[in-house]
Amino acid sequence: MDFQLVSEYKPTGDQPQAIKKLSDGFLEGNQFETLVGVTGSGKTFTMANIIEKVQKPTLIISHNKTLAAQLYGEMKEFFPNNAVEYFVSYFDFYKPEAYIPKSDLYIEKTSRNNKDLEAMRMSALNALSIRRDTIVVASVAAIYAEFNPKEYIQSFMPIESHMKIKLRDLLTKLVNLGYEKHNGDLSSGQFFNKGEVIEICPGYTSENNIRIEMFDDYIERIALINPLTKSIVEVRKSLTIFPATTYNVEKGYIENICNS
Repeated sequence: MDFQLVSEYKPTGDQPQAIKKLSDGFLEGNQFETLVGVTGSGKTFTMANIIEKVQKPTLIISHNKTLAAQLYGEMKEFFPNNAVEYFVSYFDFYKPEAYIPKSDLYIEKTSRNNKDLEAMRMSALNALSIRRDTIVVASVAAIYAEFNPKEYIQSFMPIESHMKIKLRDLLTKLVNLGYEKHNGDLSSGQFFNKGEVIEICPGYTSENNIRIEMFDDYIERIALINPLTKSIVEVRKSLTIFPATTYNVEKGYIENICNS
């Protein structure tokens, strides 16, 4: 899908000239370009227009989470039909380890993870893996390596309606993707199986669960459901199930490391 800017506003003043010059320069191969403007001059809207003209996956890096969150909200409004993702550090609190020689005191590292931010990071990685119309708004946390993209993509499980697969094989694949079987209320990274119906709570979103209905070794229906009411939100012809966590790797990869 192409980037589609949705806005009731049109570029005015110096914006049309800036959009044209910067877009043309990038398409001609310029590696570095700078947009200068005072606060309130519409730089975010100008950049949104440039993204639409250039049609390239875009990474926007901010120096802190607060500004990143603001830019994320604005880009979501400008590109409602495209993948706009948020990638920041998932720590709510982090204190590094320390040693005080005078008192011979060692202080352990302490941290607290934010599960919602962790899920949004996964959503960003998943979108980048399968879509070109992706904008990622990030903090400087984006400069640190995550995983080998080729190995991560190999662990994806695409499914489609009327696909032939044994129930046992489907459940085994879910376990290999890092999902845990659970018989009560589902939380992130868990699945429930009753008869030929499987409900999955993805690790990368809290909006909807996935329901897979089987019949005679075939997938009969794939649906997104409300986690609380269990009502169907959308029926899908196909769907990609991503790993429950970015730390999930193929079994053979682990064996190779252990044997080396």
